[in-house]
Amino acid sequence: MTHPDRSKRLAGRRSFTQIASVSHAIGTKLLTVCSGSFCVENQWEHHPDNATPAAWKEMCDEFGHLIEVAEAYDIFIGIEPELSNIVNSANRARELIDTMQSERLRIVFDPANLFETEDEEARKAIIETGVDLLHNRIVLAHAKDRLADGEFTTTGKGVIDYHHYLSLLHSIDFRGALITYGLSSDDAPGVAAFLKAQLDNSVALS
Repeated sequence: MTHPDRSKRLAGRRSFTQIASVSHAIGTKLLTVCSGSFCVENQWEHHPDNATPAAWKEMCDEFGHLIEVAEAYDIFIGIEPELSNIVNSANRARELIDTMQSERLRIVFDPANLFETEDEEARKAIIETGVDLLHNRIVLAHAKDRLADGEFTTTGKGVIDYHHYLSLLHSIDFRGALITYGLSSDDAPGVAAFLKAQLDNSVALS
């Protein structure tokens, strides 16, 4: 979204348009994008210029182009707040939604991308604030986890309180998909069982 090389941005725009043009045929109305970083090597790597007004303006300008495409093909754009990107928090995601004033923008919510190393109380507060700010735009939920040192780990083996997280999603009547990834095939059955138990628990106790 904000690659310093304009030709890269234009190529991304063309790709987005091509995928949007066939999205209904392949059974989806949601295309997800990275809000961008000024890091040339990696769009998910932090760069100090990400926090500048210039970065925000360039990103919003790019979203303006994508929103036109989304309207033309009747699709939605999914944005996932990630610490290393320009939209690096729930607050920034809400700011983007309020700035662009478009119903085409939706949120992919991943609690593990909203903090790195925080204590339990802070983690819960960050996730609660995120759900509260973005509740009416969340269409897809991710299920990742973090260790206490900030490293990502398999869902259920980290510090995220999944009962708390899933209860929050239930409280806003979230009906979308819950997706886990970044795990081995050997871990998949255990993660599936863990998430099913957490989901059943959250619904029963909420």
